[in-house]
Amino acid sequence: MAIPLVDLQAQHRNISDDVNAVVADIMQRAQFILGPEEELFEEEFAAYCGAKHCIGVASGTEALHLALRAVGVGLGDEVITVANTFVATGYAIAYTGATPVFVDVDPTDYNIDVNLLEAAITPRTKAIAPVHLYGQPARMAEITELAAKHGLRVIQDACQAHGATYRDERLGALGDAACYSFYPSKNLGAYGDGGAIVTNDDELDQQLRLLRNYGQRAKNDYVRLGYNSRLDTLQAAILLVKLRRLDEGNERRREIARLYGELLADGPVQLPVERDDARHVYHLYIVQHAERDRLAQHLNEQGVGNGIHYPTPLPHIPLFHGTRQVPDGVPVAAGLCERILSLPMYPELTDDQVRQVAEAVASFATVPAVS
Repeated sequence: MAIPLVDLQAQHRNISDDVNAVVADIMQRAQFILGPEEELFEEEFAAYCGAKHCIGVASGTEALHLALRAVGVGLGDEVITVANTFVATGYAIAYTGATPVFVDVDPTDYNIDVNLLEAAITPRTKAIAPVHLYGQPARMAEITELAAKHGLRVIQDACQAHGATYRDERLGALGDAACYSFYPSKNLGAYGDGGAIVTNDDELDQQLRLLRNYGQRAKNDYVRLGYNSRLDTLQAAILLVKLRRLDEGNERRREIARLYGELLADGPVQLPVERDDARHVYHLYIVQHAERDRLAQHLNEQGVGNGIHYPTPLPHIPLFHGTRQVPDGVPVAAGLCERILSLPMYPELTDDQVRQVAEAVASFATVPAVS
């Protein structure tokens, strides 16, 4: 049988009774915006993340955008981020009027190379936006230490790292804020778009609640420019159902990663590395191969879904041509973008399916290249 890269139908089958019940209840009450489920989800997700506050918003992109605005990032500023990430990280910076500065990645964990950060700082730098790519936290100790030294804010892109920990701490306790996406395929995914910001900063919490809801302090009391960026009550209710299963799902992802590691230890691909100071939650399982495109074609022929996250470093896409890169050309990220491949990874994968994927990958070693 074909194995998809992600199987949201299998996930829904496991929780459909609980989801259908909460959706039916909300439909009966018809309280679709900022209802009690939204407030309850904020309380529970804040506690889960080790933070005082959670502010539900419309998407992960909006979480990043509003968090940057809330700490004062604006026109003329620079925000340092990583070269290898989803485009939304760069877009969120651009939405504020600021300019992203792209730093190359560490080849071992695919996250921002902290040894290059200081070279990226200029008098215009306002914030650092590290990305916890694929589910493994960036090296936050070095990042926050450097930020404190230069008076910079730290806005984490944790959109792929729900439940991940760094030095045994949840990400909500680190930096000024952590931003999450609830896109359906995430470790904690809604049934549509959704996002949240978690923070321990009381002032940030207040500003973010204004920003997400038209700048209103109370109905029709507008105190600053704001946006329509709220988390729907329906999505919050679904997320509550799924939040209570998140740790179980993350542990299953880690089991799958361990099984992949055992089965592919002598295989043709380079496997991901989990650092000692981090607990990886494997939103994505990334391997490397010098003939990535040919491997992807082979897996497709074997009925194994796969993907590329991400095919182009952000400073190399047209919108960001001319932005500063450290170092110029971001060579590590550029090289990885030609080698990385995502294998199927979701909690509903069975051990037999993992073995089937691994067998398909291993068999590529015997496939001759076409001249």
